Amino acid sequence: MTNPDPDPRRGPGPAAGSGIPPGETPPAESGISGISHPEPPELRKGWGAMPLVLIMLVVLLVAIGLIAMVVEMNL
Repeated sequence: MTNPDPDPRRGPGPAAGSGIPPGETPPAESGISGISHPEPPELRKGWGAMPLVLIMLVVLLVAIGLIAMVVEMNL
């Protein structure tokens, strides 16, 4: 069983008037030589033609519907 209140003069740490003794600090980290998994390829295009055409078609249909509602209310 260890003593819960050890003698502070014998505890870990630098000795008086010297640096840190060997074994008091953790070992240095190893370097990382590369990545752990391959990166996905970069995208070359932000938007293709098809998504833009579909978005414009939906906007056009909504605009036609709103215009038709306004015309119908005025009749």
